[in-house]
Amino acid sequence: MTERQSIVDVVKSKLASGAMSVPVFHAVALRLQQVLARPEFSIDDVHQLINADPGLASQVLRASNSAFYSGLSKVSTVREAIIRLGAREVANLAMLTTQQDLYRSEDATYNALMQTLWKHSFCCAVGSKWLAQKGGFAAQAQEAFLSGLLHDIGKLFILKVMEEISRDPQLKGSAGPAVLNEVLTSLHVEQGHQLMVQWHMPPIYCDVVAGHECEQWDHTNSLLAIVRLANLACRKLGIGTRTDPSLLLFSTAETQALGLKEVALAELEIVIEDALKIPMPSK
Repeated sequence: MTERQSIVDVVKSKLASGAMSVPVFHAVALRLQQVLARPEFSIDDVHQLINADPGLASQVLRASNSAFYSGLSKVSTVREAIIRLGAREVANLAMLTTQQDLYRSEDATYNALMQTLWKHSFCCAVGSKWLAQKGGFAAQAQEAFLSGLLHDIGKLFILKVMEEISRDPQLKGSAGPAVLNEVLTSLHVEQGHQLMVQWHMPPIYCDVVAGHECEQWDHTNSLLAIVRLANLACRKLGIGTRTDPSLLLFSTAETQALGLKEVALAELEIVIEDALKIPMPSK
């Protein structure tokens, strides 16, 4: 057995055994999404959950007053943020800020990969939200943002698993770029979907994670089409772990499913490139 085969087999074995437990969600941010999935919820439900975690409350306030919402009046309390932006927007902010914290590593190699993945996830979220608003699906804009943010959650999980495995002296140095790419490409969709289901995320998000790279997909699922197209746009622009500048977005099935014209696709690329320039609030 070659080194290449052995490290891939080790990863698959660890995943199959369920022995790996690495954080890819913040508990309160995850709970907020579960609460919002209920037929009925109140502002108080969201307010109490966020305020119970002072660190998260502070992050949400900073994000609410950041350049991401430039032009809007400042808010000084979480309740004000919820009233001004809406419960779903604030819950998405909580997920956004806490996810950003998780895309970090003390290992320089893994940190670089996680930061690249974070930029891709954030840009895909921004692009997905814009596509929903531009393409006549404004009612799904918040769901599109979160779907874009979490579509590659399996890659974060795999990177954290491989980082943990790489600490084994016998395997140190065996997870080179080719192996990392193979494992990420082949396992992230399945693992990401399993995570979403395991943590009881709403089915609409689970479906996007499961179908964002499948060759056969439901062309009537507008949310899935939106995220797939934003994902492809990021790939064309070189934002992420996979790049393909030769991609022709106008000829894709996603563009046809959404009924978009070339001018909209050009605007999408500008929106995504601009997202890279948005300074996200730090801790």
